[in-house]
Amino acid sequence: MGKLVVLKFGEGSFDQGFPVTLEIGEEHERAATEITGKLPSFPEMPLYYSHWQSSYRQIGNRYRLHADQMQVTNVSMTQDCENTSHILRARFNTWLRAEEFRPLREKWLERLSSTEEVRVILQTENSQLQLLPWHLWDLLERYPKAEIALSSPSYDRIPKARTPNQLVNILAIVGNSQGIDTQADQALLQQCRNAEVSFLVEPQRKELTDHLWGKNWDILFFAGHSSSQKNGESGRIYLNKTDSLTISELKYALKKAIENGLQLAIFNSCDGLGLARELADLQIPQMIVMREPVPDQVAKEFLKYFLQAFAGGESLYQAVRQGRERLQGLEDRFPCATWLPMICQNPAQIPPTWDELRSTTNDEISPNVALPPRRRFQTTLLSSLAITALVCGVRLPGLMENQEIQAFDLMMRSRPAEKLDPRLLVITIDDDDLATQRQNGESLIGASISEKSLNKLLVKLNQSQPRAIGLDIYRDFKAKQPDLITRLQQTQNLIGVCKGSDGTANIPGIKPPPEIPIENLGFSDFIHDRDGVIRRHLMFMNQEPTSLCPAHLAFSLQLASLYLGIQPKFTPEGNLQLGKTIFPNLKSRTGGYQNIDANGGQILLNYRSPKEIAQQLKLTEFLSSPVNPSAIEDKIVLIGVVAKGDSPDTWPTPYGVPLDEQMPGVLVQAHMVSEILSAVQDGRPLLQAWSLWAEVVWIWGWSLIGGVLAWRRLSLPWLALAVGVSSSVLYVVCFSLLIWGAWVPFVPSALSLAAMVSWMSIYNSKETRLIASVPESRERGN
Repeated sequence: MGKLVVLKFGEGSFDQGFPVTLEIGEEHERAATEITGKLPSFPEMPLYYSHWQSSYRQIGNRYRLHADQMQVTNVSMTQDCENTSHILRARFNTWLRAEEFRPLREKWLERLSSTEEVRVILQTENSQLQLLPWHLWDLLERYPKAEIALSSPSYDRIPKARTPNQLVNILAIVGNSQGIDTQADQALLQQCRNAEVSFLVEPQRKELTDHLWGKNWDILFFAGHSSSQKNGESGRIYLNKTDSLTISELKYALKKAIENGLQLAIFNSCDGLGLARELADLQIPQMIVMREPVPDQVAKEFLKYFLQAFAGGESLYQAVRQGRERLQGLEDRFPCATWLPMICQNPAQIPPTWDELRSTTNDEISPNVALPPRRRFQTTLLSSLAITALVCGVRLPGLMENQEIQAFDLMMRSRPAEKLDPRLLVITIDDDDLATQRQNGESLIGASISEKSLNKLLVKLNQSQPRAIGLDIYRDFKAKQPDLITRLQQTQNLIGVCKGSDGTANIPGIKPPPEIPIENLGFSDFIHDRDGVIRRHLMFMNQEPTSLCPAHLAFSLQLASLYLGIQPKFTPEGNLQLGKTIFPNLKSRTGGYQNIDANGGQILLNYRSPKEIAQQLKLTEFLSSPVNPSAIEDKIVLIGVVAKGDSPDTWPTPYGVPLDEQMPGVLVQAHMVSEILSAVQDGRPLLQAWSLWAEVVWIWGWSLIGGVLAWRRLSLPWLALAVGVSSSVLYVVCFSLLIWGAWVPFVPSALSLAAMVSWMSIYNSKETRLIASVPESRERGN
């Protein structure tokens, strides 16, 4: 946010000196610093200015003075003008370095940074003070973004009752242009973006008055001849070759135009301080005038540079400074050209930007004026940090975990299904298979498959040489059939299961099949979340001392390791490694999880498909029909129960929690095996979460986006639409990242975006009301 500096000169003279008050504050706020001082007497100062003024006017360029007063010969007095300007500048700065004025100078340096945009308003009734070249003050030249304006100590704020203009309405008066080129001025105005220009070329008095009354003008522009009279107390513009007017003769029309919202008057003509003083009495918000007669070429160049900057987005003051300083390139032919342009300011009014000229409403403060760019940036930045800290503070204790998990499940269900894993074959045992075995007189005591059917199944499978067989059926008892006992003991590619114990829940676990060697065992334990859903994949763990299951590696890992021919290894950090693929362990705070039990080696379960994971064959069908060996050879064959009648082995997953939507345990195991194989062989991404700080930055970024939306100050319906669109984009981005293996925060980000929009909208509303009251307070104080 920029700074506003006000220098108030009290009653005094160059013979007696001037009391001075310096006020410094943030733009649009009450002054935070005030200090008084004095400038000592300096009777010679007006003489130095008069000498420079005389030498300047003797140069004889083609000025935009009254045509009868123009000099047609150019006397070569350029060097004299430059000499007097150097003397005036030196004496002026010597005066401003006086000891009595030093406290104000030091306070200025203490409170203002050279990188800040600074508006300086000089309030005085003394016309000789106003004429001095304040832009040459050595202190002001240290601030590249500072510009000074003149003001009267007496001013009022004009309540506006204007109709918003879609375009910047410019009334361009082209007066008597004898001897000068005003066509360039017209061409420059016509090139302005988002502007509607109405030209009055050498108008009659009534025509000009009617136009001033007839429309809500934003800018009044005059090009032609003008002059100051009565020692600069009044001014005159020359409408055509025969008619001229003073401001007092246009008083009522101009007053009406100002009441209707006229914001800026530009007099690109000579000697405009007299015009400015009279217009100030009408409380016009801003004026740009020339302090002395202005050469025609200088007037055209200033207008070009000013309009380029102002219509291009620069503030009014910065646009004037840029336009003024760019005139330096003409000073070899037109000495002191950079001295000429001046701003005259009503302190009760806020200088608008070009875009604000066409968006101002009936309110005194336009939406974007309430918070200038720098202030809006600072407020948005600090507010976004506060909102982010608040959201993360709510998230870390796990208060958002349920919502984040639900959003995760929704995205998992929405992912496109992947093709069947060709490395897997699942032989299922359903209710019909159980009934068939019973009808054949086969005993199912303690198992879902009889010893006869299991032996027959293993014989038939081994004939086709699968790479691994996974028996996902608990057999915590000895087999009775000798053939089966031998088969279980000697089938080297057979992996059996057991279940680990859990002392905290008083679960003793389930023993493994006694015939299967311990190195061919894997635990079948699933880790489910608080809602019972399987979202994590436990790959290894340390069994409890009293556990009935001796296996330290998961059933899925044993099968995948056997298939790949790779023995699991562990990195120094304790992460599982298969070949070159590392499976990073989950931490207690991972993604939406904020305080989970992360013991053992856990990863997020990256499901492959909501329906079928691999080709499936029913047990009865497989045993009774011939099988193509290629359907089994070099594959992993999983054997498990999908029956729903007798003690169903089904689990809630992100794809379904109700009993009829749950996934059989053998298929969950198939997803786990496929996840490992796909990561190692196919480079399929594992589901991982970002680091805590990366998530914080991500959440903060979306709160910043919310701040930008509120910054735009849209109407409520448009703001709601913008928030909805942004949230949708956020969801799509999070969903896309999940497909690529990254679980990033959606709910906290959406919450920070919405919270930021709400907070900034409230803040903007309060700020607007506060700013609207500041000018009134300042008026009462003056």
